[in-house]
This record gives sequence, structure tokens and C-alpha cells, in this order.
Amino acid sequence: MASRYWIVSLPVKNSPSTLWNRLQEQISKYSFDTPLYRFNIPNLRVGTLDSLLALSDDLLKSNSFVEGVSHKIRRQIEELERVSGLETSSLTVDGVPVDSYLTRFVWDEAKYPTMSHLREIVDGIHTHVSKIEDDLKVRVAEYNNVRSQLNTINRKQSGSLAVRDLSNLVKPQDIITSEHLVTLLAVVPKYSQKDWLASYETLADYVVPRSSKLLYEDNEYALYTVTLFGRVADTFRTAAREKGFQIRDFEYSSEAQENRKQELDRLVHDQDNLRRSLLQWCYTSYGEVFSSWMHFCAVRVFAESILRYGLPPSFLGCVLAPSAKGEKKVRSILEELCDSTHSTYWKSEDEVGAMAGLGGDADAHPYVSFTINLV
Repeated sequence: MASRYWIVSLPVKNSPSTLWNRLQEQISKYSFDTPLYRFNIPNLRVGTLDSLLALSDDLLKSNSFVEGVSHKIRRQIEELERVSGLETSSLTVDGVPVDSYLTRFVWDEAKYPTMSHLREIVDGIHTHVSKIEDDLKVRVAEYNNVRSQLNTINRKQSGSLAVRDLSNLVKPQDIITSEHLVTLLAVVPKYSQKDWLASYETLADYVVPRSSKLLYEDNEYALYTVTLFGRVADTFRTAAREKGFQIRDFEYSSEAQENRKQELDRLVHDQDNLRRSLLQWCYTSYGEVFSSWMHFCAVRVFAESILRYGLPPSFLGCVLAPSAKGEKKVRSILEELCDSTHSTYWKSEDEVGAMAGLGGDADAHPYVSFTINLV
């Protein structure tokens, strides 16, 4: 699948089929590796020249918006698939791969009646895509909120012992709580463990001898218990801090621990459900936005061709996917197939600027041309 396509229209002098045959012949002869397809545009309602000129002012901006939403949804899909460990899927529009939808484009008369004004069609597309973008923002915000809560909990459970939640490291039997005795939790730098074991009994009076027990180690710290009389706990904390040992505040509660576990399970479940739901919504919405984008492109080709070539509408729409090295040759083929009067007319610098104003490529050509980037 190519990721970059040109949509162009060429002025028809005699018949579209004759011009199409000439284009096929030239492409196959001089740039045979360039895929070429017809881009069929129905007879849309032209309206007045003033309405076309007014519409042309908005075409480029509207195209950038619709294209941007398309790419935004695609990037969201790629991120969700990566996080889910899924293989990158082939995106579709109504069950058809996106590149095939572009190269075999068929106007949806039921969704966009050809008798509607061009402005009405363009505004309808813009409104529809805007609603999808708003929905995307709401869904992504909901998903990211749950992810943020879960990440906060995981950081507390996976950080260093100096900051992490200790509830899943401490068992009920590790804690002694009585009328007179308390158990404290000390976070000791790994290189100071010998110092801790040699000194903790002397950091305050009434420390229970040999009561310190190693519970857990990470890359930086070790977690020890120590049991002592409650009335000297503050004295012990101060003396421990002076020697570089941190006493962590901790109160064991089986109920609180169970609540934390249930909250974690709920967030994991919610995150998985929201991710699946968002991914499925993105698959569907990408197809809708891409379809809207291609219909917009058809309107754009039609409007710009009328403004470029005049009335009655007589032009050939086509889609090409040249390689980077073949672009220059394909451009020369397209230019040669244009009516010479159009070619001469569009050589002046003033008209190049006018073409850019109509939403065409900045490097204006004697034919309507713009680029579609699928990724």
C-alpha cells in the first residue's frame, strides 16, 4: 500500500475516455511503476461563480481539519494496538482497505445528495467530523483518567522503599501492637545494613533486643522491622533519622489492604474495557472520517476544476501514487496532456499565487493537483 497519493484533474478537450487512454499509455511507457486510477466524481451542483469563489476560500482550511482528525484517530489506534500488544491492523472503510477505498472511490448519493449545494455538502462534512473529534476527546480523556489513576498506584507499588506503598510487603505477623509495644518500619540504605543491625538496639531505651527483621530489599534500600516500647518511639525516630535511617509511618489494616486491592483490580478492569471500547470506536470512526475526507476531496476537485477550466464541467479526475524518484517524470506527463493554453496561462507568477489561494499545491501546475497522505 502506498502512503502518498496525488489526486489530480486534467482538462478534457475531446472526450474523457480518449484523455484517459492517452494518460494510461504515457504512464505505462515512461513511468510504468506508478499506479494509476480513475477518480470518479459525479455531476455536482455548480451554483454561481461567486459561491464557488467563496467556497474556495474555505477548502484548504477544511481539508486540513478533516485530514488532521483522520490522522489523529489513526495515531490513537496505533498507540492502543501497541499498548494492547496487537499487531498493526489494516484499517478499512465499510470493510474495504483505505487505499482501495481511495482508488475505487464511489460517491455516496444517500449520504451526500448531488443536488445539494456544494457549501451544504462541505459544511455537513465539517460538522460530522467535528462531532467525531469531540467524541474522541471525551473518550480519550476518560481512558487517560483511568490510566493515570492506575499509573499512580503502580508507581506507589514499584517505587523505591523510601516512597512506595508498603502494605503489600508487610504481613500481620510482622507487626506487634500491644498496650506498651509497637513495631516500627525502618528504611535502611543497603550499604548501611550492617550499621543498622549493630546500632538499632542503642538508638533509644527499651528497644526489644534482636527484634529487627528484614522484610524486603530493592536496588537502594532494605526494609526492617523493629519492636520497642511505644513511649520511646519518637526518640527512636529522631535518633534513626540522625544516622540516615528513615522510619516510615505505617498502620497495618487488613480492611484497607483489601480495599486497595479491590480498587486496583477495578481500575485494571476499567482500563481494559475502556481500551477495547475506544479501539473499536476508533476503527469505526476512522472509516467514517476517511470516507468523509474522500467525499470532501471530490468536492474540492470539482470546485477547483470549474474555477480552473470553466463551464461546462469537462475534466478527468484520477489518482496516482508515483515513487519519489518518479514524481518529476509524472508531473511532466500530466503537464504535456494539459491543453497548452492552460499550461501557458498558469506559468505566470501571479497565477501561481492564485492557484495556491484556491487550495492547490504551493508549486502550482497547469492542472488541479493535491496530495493525500494516508499516514
